[in-house]
Amino acid sequence: MTSTSPADLPFMGAFATPAGEQWRGAVEKVLKGADFEKKLVARTADGIRIEPLYTAATGSAARPLRPQQGRWHVAARVDHPEPAEANRLVLAELEGGADCLSLSLVGAAAARGFGLAAKTVAELDAALSGVMFDLVRLRLDPAPGGRSNALLLADLVESRGLAGDAVEIDFGMDPVGALASSGTLSVLVPELGQRLAETIETLKARGFRGPFVAADGRPWHEAGASEAQELGAVLATAVTYLRLLEAQGMPLTEARDSISFTLVADTDEFLTVAKLRAARLLWDRVQQACGLDPKPVFIHAETAWRSLTRRDPHVNLLRGTVAAFSAGVGGADSIGVQPFTAALGLPDAFARRIARNTQLILLEEANLWRVADPAAGAGGFEALTQALGEQGWRKFQDLEAESGDGVSGIVGALINGHVQQGLARERANRAKAIATRREPITGTSEFPNLAEAAVDVLAPPPKPLPAGAGSDAPIRIEALPSLRLAEPYEGLRALSDIAVATGARPTVFLATLGGIAAFTARAGFARNLFEAGGIAAPSGDGFARDGATDLAALAAAFKASGTKLACLCGSDEAYAAEATQAAKALAEAGATVWLAGRPGELEPSLREAGVENFVFAGSDAIAVLQDALAITTSTGQADKE
Repeated sequence: MTSTSPADLPFMGAFATPAGEQWRGAVEKVLKGADFEKKLVARTADGIRIEPLYTAATGSAARPLRPQQGRWHVAARVDHPEPAEANRLVLAELEGGADCLSLSLVGAAAARGFGLAAKTVAELDAALSGVMFDLVRLRLDPAPGGRSNALLLADLVESRGLAGDAVEIDFGMDPVGALASSGTLSVLVPELGQRLAETIETLKARGFRGPFVAADGRPWHEAGASEAQELGAVLATAVTYLRLLEAQGMPLTEARDSISFTLVADTDEFLTVAKLRAARLLWDRVQQACGLDPKPVFIHAETAWRSLTRRDPHVNLLRGTVAAFSAGVGGADSIGVQPFTAALGLPDAFARRIARNTQLILLEEANLWRVADPAAGAGGFEALTQALGEQGWRKFQDLEAESGDGVSGIVGALINGHVQQGLARERANRAKAIATRREPITGTSEFPNLAEAAVDVLAPPPKPLPAGAGSDAPIRIEALPSLRLAEPYEGLRALSDIAVATGARPTVFLATLGGIAAFTARAGFARNLFEAGGIAAPSGDGFARDGATDLAALAAAFKASGTKLACLCGSDEAYAAEATQAAKALAEAGATVWLAGRPGELEPSLREAGVENFVFAGSDAIAVLQDALAITTSTGQADKE
C-alpha cells in the first residue's frame, strides 16, 4: 500500500487551512452565548473529555499491533447442553464461515446457564464430531472447572492422534475471573499458583503451545465496569498470573506467553477501538516493567452482553454490528458476536448464522482486515487511546495497592470489597443515566415497539443458581453481578404484559391541546415515554375548534377511552391559555391528570386544577413509569367519581 502525498491531491491547495481560533470563532457565533463545554464537550464514564474537533495526531511512535496481521478469527460459541445437537450447530457454524469455536461447558459464565454437558472425552468428541482441529482455532470459555476442562480438551486432541503443536487452543483458565463471577475459589492463592503451573507444564509437555490462562474482561464489564475499570482489572489479573507462575519457578517469558486477553466490544465505537488499542499499550508497559522485550498479546473480543435487550431484539443486530466493527478496527485477533436473541434464551441456528455473517460481511465486503491499524494518526482515536491508557493504568495501580486476608492485588481487592464497591458506584451512575434516558436504549427506553415481532429460541433462560451456594471453599467473596442495561425497563414491560394477558394493555389518554402542530412534539415525547413501560399512548388529530381546544370533547374522549390516566400535551402557549381549564375538565371526568413538560410559573395553578405529576426530559423515567403502571393497571381501587 502506497502513501498519499500532497502532490497527489493538488485540489487541496485551493482551500485555505483554517486555524483552530477561526473554527472556534465560527462555533461561538452559532452557539449564540450558549456554554461551549456543556453543548459540545462530552465526557466518558471515566471522565475523559470528548472534544468536538481534533487535529491529526503527530509523532511517529510505533504502536503495538497484533501478533499476526490479516483476518481476525470468526468465533462461534458451542453452548448447547446436548452433545448431538451441539454438533449439528457446530458443523453449521463451520460450514457457514466460522474458523474459531468458543467451547462453553457447563458452569461457564458465558454459557448463561446452559453450556455443553461434556464430562468425558466421548461426550466432548460427540459434540465436536467432524471438526478438524488442525484447521480451526479452539478456545475454552473460563469456568470454575477450567483446569479439568483444559485437560479434557487435551485428551480429546490426543485421542484423535493429533500432536499438541498441530492445533491452536486457548485453554482459557481464569480462576480470578471465576472467583469474581461465582464468589468462591476452591483453593488458597499459593495452591492456585501451584495448580496453574502444574497444569500448564503438563499441557506443554504434551506439546500444546497455549495460551493457557485468560485475563477476561467480561465479568467486570457485566458488573458495570467503565472502560478504564475493565482495562485495570484485566491488567491486574494478568499480572497476578505472572506472579503466581513466576513463584512456581516458571520463567517470566514463558509465563507471559501463557496469557491471553478477552475484552468486551461495546456499542460505543470510539471507546471500543481505543480500549483495545490501549490494552496493547498497557501490556507492553507491564512487560517492560518486568524487564521483558514486549511481545503482542492475543486478544479475543466479544460483543457486550450488557448491551443486549429482550425487547425489540432485532435492534441487537445493529448493536452487534457496531461492536464487531469496532473490535475489528481496534485490532482484535478473534471476535465473537452475541446472537441477537441471546438475552431471550439459547439461540437457534438462524440467530447464530446472523451473528456469524455480521463478521463475514465486515471481513469480506468491508475488508476491515486489510489495514493493520486503521485508527493510527486520527486525532480523536489517538487522544482517546492515550487517555484510556492513562486511566486504565491508574485503575491497575489502585488494584495493585489493595490487600485482603493477606492476599494482595486484584484477589485481595475482591476479598476486601474494594472492587465490588467501585463497580457498584459505576453501576449507580449508569443506572441514573439509563433511568433519565441521558443514555438511551433504542427499542427499549427510546422508540419502543409495542408491536414487536416474536423471535424463536431453542430454550428459555434457566433460573440462575445462587452464587457459591453450598460451597465450603476457603475463599468466598461477594460475587459480581451480571446485568444488562435494559433490565429495569424490561421489568416494567413484564408488568404490562401481565395486564395484557389478564385483560387489556395499560393505556394513557394523551389529552392534546390546540392544533396538531402545537401538540405533536410533546405528544410524541409522552408516547415514547409511556410505551417504554408498555403503556399504550394513542393520539389522534386533537380537539382543536375555532382556534382553541374543545374541552367538552376532550373530556368525553377521555371517558370513552376507559383509562384512568390522562396526560396533557401541548405547547407552552397552549398550557398558559388552556391547561388549567383542561385539567379541571379531565379531573371532573375521573382522570388522574399529568402534564408533559416543565410547569414553570404555572405549577401552583396547575396543581390546584388537578395536575398531579409533570413528566419531562431528564426526569426519572423508571419512577414515572412505575407510577403510571400503578394507576393504569390498578383494579382494587374505585374509579374517581
